[in-house]
Amino acid sequence: MLCMGLAITGSMMANSLEAEKEKTETLKKASVFLNPTKGNKAHGIVSFTEVDGGGIQIIADVEGLAPGKHGFHIHEFGDCSAPDGSSAGGHFNPTGTPHGSPDHAERHAGDLGNIVADENGRGHYERLDKVIKLSGPHTIMGRSLVVHSNADDYSTQPTGNAGGRICCGVIMD
Repeated sequence: MLCMGLAITGSMMANSLEAEKEKTETLKKASVFLNPTKGNKAHGIVSFTEVDGGGIQIIADVEGLAPGKHGFHIHEFGDCSAPDGSSAGGHFNPTGTPHGSPDHAERHAGDLGNIVADENGRGHYERLDKVIKLSGPHTIMGRSLVVHSNADDYSTQPTGNAGGRICCGVIMD
């Protein structure tokens, strides 16, 4: 009887582990390598990871920035070929909402706020975002991520007055 109970318990644990493995394997991930636009030296890497329970965990590390805040946005096109990054288009805004901060109820999907650089020009950003998606009709996959020269003021329409584009990369899996 004891052996049968252990066998059932072991089987249940194996099934539970297999289900957890399948769930983890279905969670999506994406990343982007940021390259400097002409005349700039900012570069970095950003990861996007779907989180069990909802949302996308964003982690970014960027170097070569001027100390301070820099607008940090997903743009509509996955094209960074223009020397000034203008080929990336405007902020990704599939629902036609006003520009805002990542904490505003209404905002562009691409409005991620600011990345803050220290005195050495290194910026780190972490956020769990409930608006962006890695799949479906409003996916960020294949779009660009841009770091700007100035802080996003969260109110000036439609860009947040964030200035020029100092680095750009395309979001890919």
